[in-house]
Amino acid sequence: MNPSIIVLPGKTTTLAEIEGPGAIQHIWMTPNRHRRFSILRIYWDDEEKPSVECPVGDFFANGWGEFAQVSSLPVTVNPGSAYNCYWVMPFRKKCRITMTNIGDENMRLFYQIDYALAEVPEDAAYFHAQFRRVNPVPKGEVFTILDGVKGRGHYVGTTLCWGSNSNNWWGEGEVKFYLDGDGEFPTICGTGTEDYFCGSYNFHARDPETNKGDEVGYRTFTTPYAGMPQVIRPDGLYRSQMRFGLYRWHIPDPIRFEEDLRVTVQALGGFTRDHRFIQLQDDLASVAFWYQVEPHAPFPALPSKDELEVH
Repeated sequence: MNPSIIVLPGKTTTLAEIEGPGAIQHIWMTPNRHRRFSILRIYWDDEEKPSVECPVGDFFANGWGEFAQVSSLPVTVNPGSAYNCYWVMPFRKKCRITMTNIGDENMRLFYQIDYALAEVPEDAAYFHAQFRRVNPVPKGEVFTILDGVKGRGHYVGTTLCWGSNSNNWWGEGEVKFYLDGDGEFPTICGTGTEDYFCGSYNFHARDPETNKGDEVGYRTFTTPYAGMPQVIRPDGLYRSQMRFGLYRWHIPDPIRFEEDLRVTVQALGGFTRDHRFIQLQDDLASVAFWYQVEPHAPFPALPSKDELEVH
């Protein structure tokens, strides 16, 4: 007997329906086929709109519909297609987890969801994850990772897929956190995209004396709190652009908010030959992870199948 399920094209399958109180402690699954066309949703208590809604690959820091090994604290992705999540997800009344196949082929899924039934502290917040994609980011605009969050909570992580549509360096954009009524100026403003993801200098090994990089170029890395597990290079045929997959977990350094939260990143490239910054028009997709008290604000509509496609 094969202990798996088949999620048919265009169908939604319920993976778990659990009466609380309790908490999800671990999720293991083996999504195959097109990971951008497999949509994971999680509903807490009796809510009609999900608190988690995103393509399954992006949720596990595997964007672009491709496998990449990840070794981090809340998420591990192991050969050959083992996707693990250790985010603690408390619920009081009920938990419902579904998978929707928006592709044209059957999806075979092995999975296991581990949970504990126990009292949930009165001040415990609920886990949320939201996907967004803009391709391309309009020139002169920032990419919004998260917006519209109201209430009290804390932000715990970001995955970001960056598809470069231009030559030269792409990562000078600042990640900004607008908290509790911030206007023009954010409470937290980073120094560059690669710095936010705990790298530096183009993610490129350099000679400390000459500042010149080696022939390897971009280096993938995966650590407990940050990583760039995906560097997808052009193949000289149908893969025409550089693509990157990154993650950053705010576990020892959660970003707490009392009233509202907005998170953005600039699509800002490096210097041109005449020392100007040019705003990019790149392909950006993200998942924002946070905890907050319910109710949460409605999510933006998930992009359509064509808008999710990697092309």
